[in-house]
Amino acid sequence: MRRFLIYTNLHKDPQLETTKDICTYLRSKGAEAFVLIDECVWQGREVPEGVCLLPREEAVCADCILVLGGDGTVLSAAREIGQFHIPMIGVNLGTLGYLTEIEVSNLEYALDKLIAGEYTGEDRMMLDGSIRFASGEEKGGYALNDIVISRSGVFQIIQLNIYVNGEFLNTYHADGVIVTTPTGSTGYSLSAGGPLIEPKAKLIMLTPICPHSLNHRSIVLSAEDVIEIEIPLGREGRIQTVEAHFDGSQSVPMNTGDRIRITQSKRTTEFLRINQVSFLEVLHKKMAES
Repeated sequence: MRRFLIYTNLHKDPQLETTKDICTYLRSKGAEAFVLIDECVWQGREVPEGVCLLPREEAVCADCILVLGGDGTVLSAAREIGQFHIPMIGVNLGTLGYLTEIEVSNLEYALDKLIAGEYTGEDRMMLDGSIRFASGEEKGGYALNDIVISRSGVFQIIQLNIYVNGEFLNTYHADGVIVTTPTGSTGYSLSAGGPLIEPKAKLIMLTPICPHSLNHRSIVLSAEDVIEIEIPLGREGRIQTVEAHFDGSQSVPMNTGDRIRITQSKRTTEFLRINQVSFLEVLHKKMAES
């Protein structure tokens, strides 16, 4: 592996000190290192000496993406440049970092492993969400972690009709519902009371957000199942306004009469692993730190 693309969270590395150190070290080992350009962020900003920028359209020629930040940064990278199908590995500049493989304390060791090709790949499933509005218009998105349907505006519970493979499952009375991948089980779903899942598993999980019934629990479904969430009329026949969130970034307003269809995506995200550490070992460490 010789050509590295660095995706940096400027809030976590504001002076680009870690980014520059990585560029310098990789070049000292005969590798190439570039930093992804985000025109909105870099506009008017001075680029430090030793940091070479690469336009987004040229990212396809990279062998690996080094994502500097935390779990949110990894999700952003997967969404923004996932179409190039370049394997990625996270460098933890945050706190918990379930999706990040490398700690700053062993950064050079990890970079040496990558250069030497001493790593394995791990594909993670993603979700496709296709929204069909009552008007007949359609809009879609995809997610590595989760697709969340939550209330919008007025502080009151919402009703959501849930269908699986065309069969009516239940009506949820809650603040919303989270449809998550195994990777996303350590995110919002965990905060909502959902279980932790081995990230290499192939399944889809539904977790209600603050359900107003003791009978509403997380439901684990097959990765091949088709989930549809319909926005019906609310209490007293009122129009409901909700939002569909894809990995917490892309947000799409929905109303009564709209419906979202969620399936396993043909797209995957490949993570590189250099540590032969099991998910349970990582989980034990993170739980001890929190």
